[in-house]
Amino acid sequence: MSDFAGNGDIQWCFSQVKGTLDDDVSEAFFSRPGKGQADIISCVEFNHDGDLLATGDKGGRVVIFQRDPSVPVLKPMELMVEASPRRIFANAHTYHINSISINSDQETYLSADDLRINLWHMEVTDQSFNIVDIKPTNMEELTEVITAAEFHPHDCNVFVYSSSKGTIRLCDMRQAALCDSHSKLFEEPEDPTNRSFFSEIISSISDVKFSNSGRYMISRDYLSVKVWDLHMETKPIETYPVHEYLRPKLCSLYENDCIFDKFECCWSGNDSAIMTGSYNNFFRMFDRTSKRDVTLEASRETAKPRYLLKPRKVWLLSWVASKTMVVPNVRTSDNQKPRAVVLESPNEMSSG
Repeated sequence: MSDFAGNGDIQWCFSQVKGTLDDDVSEAFFSRPGKGQADIISCVEFNHDGDLLATGDKGGRVVIFQRDPSVPVLKPMELMVEASPRRIFANAHTYHINSISINSDQETYLSADDLRINLWHMEVTDQSFNIVDIKPTNMEELTEVITAAEFHPHDCNVFVYSSSKGTIRLCDMRQAALCDSHSKLFEEPEDPTNRSFFSEIISSISDVKFSNSGRYMISRDYLSVKVWDLHMETKPIETYPVHEYLRPKLCSLYENDCIFDKFECCWSGNDSAIMTGSYNNFFRMFDRTSKRDVTLEASRETAKPRYLLKPRKVWLLSWVASKTMVVPNVRTSDNQKPRAVVLESPNEMSSG
């Protein structure tokens, strides 16, 4: 994408939904914990050239947007055929699989769970090789878990995996069959002045992705997206806040377990933009060149043919009954997620 959605020439509009849009699914989002998380945009992805954009939420919906190459506006695309499995691979994981990544050699792929990463061959369904194992002999000594893993887009021997302690390890399979020792460790030093009870929790990385060029990678923690240069391990070269307005409310988010929610991130086709999910059907896009960002919404209201997505301004607010003012608020009961009032412009914060 050469132009930035919402602020440049390219604009996004609705194309199609894969999955349910039932009212009870969305309503459940604000009911009991674990029952409803439908409006969390947990998965986002561009295709290789940036013409297709997909968002997935925890309600099982996939919303797809498409851009017409001749006109800088997306147009609806025809419904795609549902996929069916060609091969079913054996169960080689004790815990839930959090990542699958196909190697650039197009012959192998990796799968990762909380404690192990396995290497598979496409043509061998009943056998895999363990390449990372962080399970301690005594589980009481466990201090971190694997949260995501991905192969390098060009170097078939290189992969990375992230952890719940906010670190990213780059491994080279040429050095050893079992990659328990890493080649590089990417970790941002903690500012002692900002240290709090929640520091380790919000620094946990939920997703990591190589850039298409293979020179950079992005990581997503609870509050931000960070860009790393593979040649610099000590700190990220760019940091983009996703929903910084939640920082003052971490205590409430911890009490209702929202602080443990996971979000994915991805690159545009030319690595010029970054996209990630947020709450309330929102997803954020950041332009690395202009440093502009935009918040867009993939919701039931936007699920109309050629509905043009409008940039949103978001504050963590709740209207009082008279709607004459707004007051800061995060719902703190155990069964509610953070809500946000969506305003078209700051002027709408006035009375009326």
